[in-house]
Amino acid sequence: MFGGTGGYFRLDSWILANIVQLGTQRFCVRFLNRTNDPCGRQFDQMTQAARSGCANNAEGSARRATSRENEMRLTDVARASLAELAGDYLNWLLNKGLVPWKKNSPEARAVYEVRLDKPGYGEDMVHDACAHILAQKQKFSRWLDAPDDVEVANALLILIARVINMLNRQMERQGEAFQEEGGFREKLTAIRHD
Repeated sequence: MFGGTGGYFRLDSWILANIVQLGTQRFCVRFLNRTNDPCGRQFDQMTQAARSGCANNAEGSARRATSRENEMRLTDVARASLAELAGDYLNWLLNKGLVPWKKNSPEARAVYEVRLDKPGYGEDMVHDACAHILAQKQKFSRWLDAPDDVEVANALLILIARVINMLNRQMERQGEAFQEEGGFREKLTAIRHD
């Protein structure tokens, strides 16, 4: 099921990327309109970047068995998509003449301090993973459900930064594993060359 693996269901980066995707979808529905997004292009761009951050992380993890190279490439695409999304939130704030919260501000520290619980999945992994994502998202509801778009944008910027940091560490581990053992496709190529 789900590409033959549910391994990514346990990745904090995938869980938090899902929260970013859900938060972005809600942000766009709540705060984008015909006045500030007359053609709906920003809505599409932001929701697609959020989707890509989540989906490419999952696809990269699912491709691990066949190609470490593809795993790393797709993880990098996830990271780049989230960086693009962060740029949209920065622009949102700048367009209002505002800057993002300082990292050491009380507001930012409160978002940074929220930790994800370890998943405790049973036999129904898909059901349990979705329930886990919603439970973890609830921890950020104070910010993600705030009536003020500036507060929501700032919180999402922090969550995106957290996911990007997780993906950076994930890519470091992927690179180390690739260097040590390669992947299935790489091993087949080496056999063919021999």
